[in-house]
Formats: sequence, C-alpha cells, structure tokens
Amino acid sequence: MPQVPQTLDALAVRTWCGLALEALGRAREEIDAINVYPVADGDTGTNLYLTVESAVAAVEAVFAGHEAAGHGAEDGSGTPLLAEAVRAMAHGALIGARGNSGTILAQLLRGMAQVLAADGEAAHTDGPGLRIALRHAADSAREAVAHPVEGTVLSVASAAADAAGGAEGDCGAVARAAYEGARAALAATPGQLAVLQRAGVVDAGGRGLVAVLAALVQTFTGEAPKQGAVSQAAPASAPVSAPVVGAEDVHARVHGDGCEEGGPAYEVIYLLEADDAAVARLRERLDALGDSLVVVGGDGLWNVHVHVDDAGAAVEAGVEAGRPYRIRITHFGAEDAHMAPGRPPRERAPRAVVAVVPGEGLAGLYTEAGATTVLARPGEPPASGELVEAVRRAHAREVVLLPNDADLRHTAAAAAEQARAEGVRVALIPTRSAVQGIAALAVHEPDRRFDEDVVSMTSAAGATRYAEVVIAERESWTMAGICQAGDVLGLIDGDVAVIGSDVTTTAETVLNRMLSAGGEMVTLVLGDEAPAAIADHLESRVRESYLAVDTVVYGGGRQGALLLIGVE
Repeated sequence: MPQVPQTLDALAVRTWCGLALEALGRAREEIDAINVYPVADGDTGTNLYLTVESAVAAVEAVFAGHEAAGHGAEDGSGTPLLAEAVRAMAHGALIGARGNSGTILAQLLRGMAQVLAADGEAAHTDGPGLRIALRHAADSAREAVAHPVEGTVLSVASAAADAAGGAEGDCGAVARAAYEGARAALAATPGQLAVLQRAGVVDAGGRGLVAVLAALVQTFTGEAPKQGAVSQAAPASAPVSAPVVGAEDVHARVHGDGCEEGGPAYEVIYLLEADDAAVARLRERLDALGDSLVVVGGDGLWNVHVHVDDAGAAVEAGVEAGRPYRIRITHFGAEDAHMAPGRPPRERAPRAVVAVVPGEGLAGLYTEAGATTVLARPGEPPASGELVEAVRRAHAREVVLLPNDADLRHTAAAAAEQARAEGVRVALIPTRSAVQGIAALAVHEPDRRFDEDVVSMTSAAGATRYAEVVIAERESWTMAGICQAGDVLGLIDGDVAVIGSDVTTTAETVLNRMLSAGGEMVTLVLGDEAPAAIADHLESRVRESYLAVDTVVYGGGRQGALLLIGVE
C-alpha cells in the first residue's frame, strides 16, 4: 500500500484536492443528469468540477512557488505550510465557484481553512482537528445561504459533520465517519425534498459532496471507499446502488409532475470586493430581488450567487456595495425547469468564436463582435474547464478558440481536446495577446468554409505584432537590463524591450520601435489606470510620423496592463 499521510499537512491538502477533482471528473455527467433543484439546468456536476479545478490550480501554484524559491516548511524541503495550502485551496474555490452548489462547496472549504489555518499548525492537524474543521465548514455554509433548505448539500454537510463529531481516532477514521454520514444523508434527501422524490433522484450537490469526502478518505487511507452508484432514489429499506438515471428521464419526471414554472429567469454570479457592512446590506437587497441567494467569502472578497428576474438590478446592487467583477449572467434556457415541457432543445449554431479576454472593456468589444468570452482577471488565468464550459455555452458545431495569452496555450489545447471528445469541431488559433485576437476576429466570416476561415484568422493574428506597457512589481533582470519595482516596462512580443520612468514616454518608444518595421493599423487598448491623455498623444504621434497608418482606440477596463498595443 502506498504511503499515506497520517496527519493534516500541506501535502495531504494537495492530495485531497487532486483526488477530489478526479472523483468529480468521473461523476460529472452523472451529477449533471440528476440536477433538478433548485433549477433543473443539468450543470451541477460541471459547476462542482470547475470549482475544485480552481482550488487545485491555486494549491499547485503555492507548491510551485515554494519549490522555485526552495523554502517553506521548517525542514527546508520547499513544502508550504498547512495554513498556506488551505488558504490557497479556499481562495481558489472562492474565485472559481460556479452555480449554487459550487458556491456552497467554496464556503465549505473556506470554513475548513479557517480552522486549519488558525493558531499555527500543531493544534488542528490530527483527527480531532479535522472534526472541528468539518463542523465549522457545515455551519458556515449554512449561514451563507439566505434560506437553507433541507434535502440539499447543506443537509449532507451537516450529517457529515455530525458523524465525524462522534468518531475517535486519526484523520482516516474521522474522514471515513464523515463520508458514511454524508452517504446516509444523501440517501435520505428524496424524503426531505419533494422535487427529488418526484424525479426519483438524490440531491445533485449532495452527491458531489459525497464524492469529495470519498476523496478525503482515500487521502488518509490510500483506498477509495467502495460505493455503488448513488444517484437514483431508493426505497428506505434498499441500499442506494441503483443504476444512474439519464438526464432525459429526470427532466421528464420533473416536468411531467408539474415542477414549478415561472421562477426567476436569470442566474447572476459575480466576485465582489466590499466590506462586511456593505455585504450585509447587499444580502437584504438581493434577498428581496430573487431566490437561491448564496453569499460566501470574507476579508474583503466575496462570491455572490442569486436567481433573479432583473439581472441588471442584481448587478447594480453589487456596484452599490463595492466592486463587482467576473460577472456571469445565465438565462435559464430551453432545457431548464422554467421552460414549458416538450419544447425542443435549441439548435446548435453553425460556428462560434470563444475568446479569453483580460478586461471587462474588451469582453464587451468581443461580445459585440459575436464572440463568447471568458474573462481572465490579472493573476488568475482561467482553467481548462472554464474554456470547455464556454465552448458548450457557445452551442455551435464548429468553434474557433482564441486563448489570447501565450501562457494559456496548454490550457486551451486541453480544453479543445475535451470539446472535440464531446463532438465539437474546434480550431485553436495560438493568439498570444488580445490585440491579436481582435485582428483575427476582424476577418472572421462564419459563412465561408471552416478551414478557410481558420486560415484567414490565423494569418491576421500572425501578422499582428503585440506589446504591452506595465509597471514592474519587483526588481528583476530583463532583456533590456535590470528593472526596479515601480519602473515602467514596455514588452514587445512578450519580451521587455524598454525600461522607463514615464508611462507615456515609454509607450511612445515602444510604438516607434514597432512601427519602424512597418504597419498599416495601430490598435490601442487602454487599461483603467492608464494616463488620461495617453491615447490622444499616441494618436497624434502616429498621424505626424506615419501618414499611412490608422489608429483605433478601445477601453479595456481592469485588464492588468496599462496599455496593450497591436500593429498590423
């Protein structure tokens, strides 16, 4: 048997997250198929997978940072401390949380992290510490939901904490008790929630939590607990091991029994930077606007989830409370519980473009041009699952994927492979900047042959040189020499070419170097923190020195770089 951790440490957290992601990957379609509450939109498994994938990425980033720096634990092994790992796990889940169940899972992980990261490592690394963490996780998740409902993931989490509370022994014994308690509670969910009983299934979010707890057992014992399928509701006297039901069967049962229609039309999710007092007021406002309200987080960063009819009002409430971003508004479509039974599914579009964009301004520009966008916040690149979800959202037979970032090449390739496995024809154009994506989108013609369109878009992107102007965060060696924190850097085609002290002067130098090799069109994308007059100054310089060159300016919003420059 492979060596397994006996106590909670950073390596155990890393192992658990990885095993949980694998478990949710295996169960994703099964969980999607039984998703009937609060809305039968068939995405709970996918949402849970994306939430944990974000947590995994955050934990791996912490390990990579320590391995590169060669420091961390007291033994000098380069391993991060438990507190760092669990905080990364919780933060990753928070910023990547999707849907109702994903948001609740993020709060469960945050609740555990609050216990495991407190008062140093010694106090909460054993079985009793894990018991306390599971209890706090269940309680904090219930508090995050405006109107808790029994028969959901909240019931399963509470039962897991109750069972763990009565367990003696090490982390493995506590994890197994929590798993068994959760599994029994999951089997009971149809008797607690009528919509589950009518559909003949257990709660989808609770099913996902059982998979996550099974991964916790495997982390500390080296063996995954034996389990049959746990999706279909069973009689009280029978084990929960019936075959998995299909999505069509579930939806037919729900609609055939008159599942309530006319509920809120939109799901609204966003991250929010705000203080506690503002969030308390926000909860009251959103609670009056709709249902399925879940607000999780703390320390100035929150994930807000709500179902409403007036999506604009939900976003405006966030603006009043603080700064919302990564705003996602989903209309419950033809396959959802809110639609009339028997309505045919929406037909796939012939072709679509899916693009990663670095700021809200460019997201609007790309959307106006017909693209489906994935917003990448600075320092928080999207995971492959988010790109796959965007391809699904585009709902097209053929998709052109624009990663718009050299560092996303492998992520985008993995997403493309997954989408192809689902029957979508995907072409990945290796755009390394959003300005290259703009050039590609400008020549996109969905009516011509797919291969011809891809070749034309690839050619346009490849003919566009790209640059960005940023502020150096720390002292470092670059191709242009040593820079200090606070210096202005001009990067051309990914390499630092200019180090300066003034943003406008540096940008002008960069632009002149790019145009010295020729060009017909200059694209400027301004970040929120760029100097107000920089666009007018650069446009004027182009008109004076390069008579045949046109300039177009866009607002990029909060995009990380002060300025993006493209020269075609």
